[in-house]
This record gives sequence, C-alpha cells and structure tokens, in this order.
Amino acid sequence: MSGEQIDIIKARVRGASHKLKGIECQDSFKISQMGEVTVLAVADGHGSDSCPHSRTGSEIAVNVFHSLMKKYCLVYSHDADSPKTLEAYFKREGNHAIAKAIENEWKSRVENNYRKRLGSGNLGDAKILPQIWKLHGTTLLGLVITPTFYFAFRLGDGDLLCINHDGVVSDLVIDEKILGVETHSLSRENAWEKSRTSTISTGEMDVGRNFAFMLSTDGFSNSYPTEEAFYRTCLDYYSAIKEHGAEIVQKNLRKWLEETSKDGSGDDITVLFAVV
Repeated sequence: MSGEQIDIIKARVRGASHKLKGIECQDSFKISQMGEVTVLAVADGHGSDSCPHSRTGSEIAVNVFHSLMKKYCLVYSHDADSPKTLEAYFKREGNHAIAKAIENEWKSRVENNYRKRLGSGNLGDAKILPQIWKLHGTTLLGLVITPTFYFAFRLGDGDLLCINHDGVVSDLVIDEKILGVETHSLSRENAWEKSRTSTISTGEMDVGRNFAFMLSTDGFSNSYPTEEAFYRTCLDYYSAIKEHGAEIVQKNLRKWLEETSKDGSGDDITVLFAVV
C-alpha cells in the first residue's frame, strides 16, 4: 500500500438516550498522519454515575495513544532499517512495554488534569489515586497503518475490524468476551494486562488490494441483535463506500448513526473507516 491514498470516513453521535437524559457524549476519537503512517484512536468513556469525568478520560486516552505512537515512529525513523525494526518492536512489546506505557501515561495525565481542576498541585494520600482514575474510566481502541505493517490495540469493548472486497469481516484483535455491561478499563490497576494487540505484516493479509479498517464504540454493535447482523451492516457500509464513494458516505454517516442509536442501543456511537 506504499504511496496509496487512505480515505478516512468518520462520525461521532450523541446517543439517543443520552439526549433524553441531558448527558454529554462520552466518546472521543483522533486521527493523525505522520508521512506515510496513519494513526486512528477511539475511546468510550464509561459514563456511569461513578465515572463523572469519563468524557475527559476518553479524550486523554486518544491523545495518549497518538503521542506515544508518534514517539515510537520518530525514534525508529533514525534507523536505516526502520520499518522492519519498528514492526519487530510492536510485535515483541505490544502487549507489554507499549501497553504499560499507554496505561501509565494515561494515569499520569489524568492525575495532572485532576490537580488542575482542584487548583492544587497536591492530591494528598496516594491511596486516593485509584478513585481518581475511576472517575475518568474509559476504554481505548487504536490502529497504526504503515506501508509495511498494521498495529492494532484494544483495551475494553468496541470493535476493531477489517472488511475486505470478498465480503469477509474479521476482528483485528481477538479479546475475551465480557458478559453484561462490564468492560475492561484504563482506570483499573494493572489495566495493561487486559489489553490485546496484534501486529500484522501487509503481506500476511490476504485481503486483496481494496479493503477497509473500522473502529467503533460498542454503541454501534449493541444496536444489532446478533453479531451476524452487525457484521452484515459493516459490510453494507463498505459496499456503499465502494459504490458511491467516500464523500457521499461521509456526508450521510452522522444521520445514519443517529438513526441507529435511536432504533438500537440508545448509546453514543463513534465510527472511523480507513479505506485502503
């Protein structure tokens, strides 16, 4: 895919039930490009009574993912064999050093933000830190697209999929299924242990020349009765992109997702497509 254009289609909508209750959208997303590298991140703040600052937590999460991915790419850009070296590092450290770095940086920024909110540089007893993290609880999905490999990160619910031209929808990161409304969270102790990553060489993906990645918060999938129905909808979106073009889908995506939330989960929905 070196040198090829990547079309990004994006939308975030406030959930129908959140509108009725006067609750702000808890989702955040961020997209950035560094030369031939594209980085996407989506986070879903928990939005519960025990997590009143989760919107802030989700904003911090997507910013942390982007800043760390940029740092890794810059560090290895000085290596003459940087693509292979960077890919090897992601494969080796995705579930360990990288996941720990994401958790630690998120918690550090949450603490600093909370200090500013209090107008004080001292939080007092360190034992209250887990309570502060919980106030900002959020999930995180991230994707790094390079000419030679893809790196996918997941902590918590939501979907990170690949949709190919043959009509196959597949998970980029396989995670354990969590029953009910519980989810893994950046706010928990040793959250990195619950993260899942995958690093895939472009040559390993038998998807043909045309395919799309999709990142979405769980308000999207929860709007459908079965996984099969959800995957069929994802494929319909990709088919619409191919048939009508990215611009037309981008123009209508927000309206479509608002209807999905109203008729389905009632939750906030964020969807990012990266069409390769």
